[in-house]
Amino acid sequence: MPKTCSEAATRVSLNGVTMATRWSVTADVGPGLDLDVLHAALQAAVDEVDAQMSPWKPDSDLVRLNRAPAGAWVGLPPAIMEVLARAVQVCRLSDGAFDPAVGDLVDAWGFGAAREEPDADAIRAARGQARAPCHQWLDLDEAAGRVRKLGPLQLDLCGIAKGYAVDRMVEVLRRHGVAHALAALDGELRALGPQADGRPWPVAVESPQAGRRAVHGVVGMEDVAVATSGDYRRFMRLGDLRLAHTIDSRRGAPVLNNIASVTVLAPTCIDADAWATALLVAGPERGLLLARRLGLDVLMLLRRGNGIAEVGLGRFGTAAGE
Repeated sequence: MPKTCSEAATRVSLNGVTMATRWSVTADVGPGLDLDVLHAALQAAVDEVDAQMSPWKPDSDLVRLNRAPAGAWVGLPPAIMEVLARAVQVCRLSDGAFDPAVGDLVDAWGFGAAREEPDADAIRAARGQARAPCHQWLDLDEAAGRVRKLGPLQLDLCGIAKGYAVDRMVEVLRRHGVAHALAALDGELRALGPQADGRPWPVAVESPQAGRRAVHGVVGMEDVAVATSGDYRRFMRLGDLRLAHTIDSRRGAPVLNNIASVTVLAPTCIDADAWATALLVAGPERGLLLARRLGLDVLMLLRRGNGIAEVGLGRFGTAAGE
């Protein structure tokens, strides 16, 4: 049953399946809102993102772009054009730490659609490819809604698409007159206003423990987004090494540093998602320099010996190590 949170608002929860995970919305709503219509609109929004940007769907716009020959213009719908434009910007601003031009490496290491475990021949082939950050090899004609690759580029948008999908859910909520909500997709969340009683939405920052759910801390959210990237949910082990599913294009291999997780707060979830990925790849020293230069709100949890150390910037700046 919905929980009454004030005389004028009722707490409701909506959820569904997309992108091999679940989306959810917790909202404080007024009377008269058709929840079935709202649920259908939310599901349609995330499904559109999945249909355009999934590397697993053979008919997605992303797969169509990846299959196109270098130099050929490919017409694309507005949503994926928006995501590609932001991906190129973050790639440039992060000096290539965020780089979606790693689709061949993602597949070769067993994290993509092609295979479920690393393939040595595929890894050697991917590493042998001429490679440059996507902002150097991707030409966007935003006015015409078209893109061309300037080299043998295979894109993977998994480091940004879920954040964009959360932003799309927030747009849907606003269109339906919802002013107090928390939208989530996997580890990406965005708060629309505070709760109806004026309190911020409490969101847990997970403790980076593989195979166990635990809370490291709680952040209060109001009109802000949060995303976390780390090595503790999806990873592989090679001997004593824990390799995160995020690919470092400079190494041609999964990220290998002492960052357990990076949590980023940003006005939009597309930015929180992309910058969490970028800082994880950049590593603690380079990542913190980049975050300081850009004024990001960041919490890094670092593996040191058998423990975890915090380094915080911005809203997280009271953490040890600042």
